[in-house]
Amino acid sequence: MRVTFFFIPVLLLLLACDNTKPTSKSLDPINWENRRIELPETDSLTTAKTYLGIYSEIYSTSEHNTHDLTVTVSLRNTSENDTVILTKGVYYDTAGNPIRTYFDFPIQLKPLETVEIIIEEGDKTGGTGGNFIFDWLDDPEVTDPLFEGIMISTRGTQGLSFSVQGKRIQ
Repeated sequence: MRVTFFFIPVLLLLLACDNTKPTSKSLDPINWENRRIELPETDSLTTAKTYLGIYSEIYSTSEHNTHDLTVTVSLRNTSENDTVILTKGVYYDTAGNPIRTYFDFPIQLKPLETVEIIIEEGDKTGGTGGNFIFDWLDDPEVTDPLFEGIMISTRGTQGLSFSVQGKRIQ
């Protein structure tokens, strides 16, 4: 009888201490290939680029301590009537090295459509100065797309969140 009382708490303790980390399911939750479109050869749109700085971790109390954040990168078509065509989306780390290319072919966002890229809390590959570069086709008669980063983390009863907007660089 004493063995049973000892064995059950030990078993429960071992199960509670399972430190296996689940595999990230959000590295590429969107099937970008399904969003691929073909551009007409006579397309007269000019190329444009937007830079978006994001933070998968930020400094906390000193340069030796960081706080992990979940990042939502939001790609938004701000036009009510026209589609927007994006041609490339690349994620870079703090040193400017490419981490992931999400798409490298034309995709479209329907009017007022939003597509999101999620970088899970704990994915520190971007570091404290991660970056995205989005290439897109500019139509002077259509409003520019909006690229935003929303960073968030919660611990206990405290929460931290902030957002950034992309800057057109071409």
